[in-house]
Amino acid sequence: MKLYRFLSADDTAVFCHKVTVALNKGWELHGGPTYAFDAANGVMRCGQAVVKEAPGEYHPDVKLGEQ
Repeated sequence: MKLYRFLSADDTAVFCHKVTVALNKGWELHGGPTYAFDAANGVMRCGQAVVKEAPGEYHPDVKLGEQ
């Protein structure tokens, strides 16, 4: 099955570490990162889509972060 996740966080090292952890668990980048201003909180936010091939069949109960 092919899995998809969208990672997001404030524009800090936390976001980079979140993406790095996913890459080291076998996820691959899908497209480029996104940046947007979060006016409600006054911060820049980052996002990155990642995908991964995994055995089995997809079911909505799959815990994507645990893959």
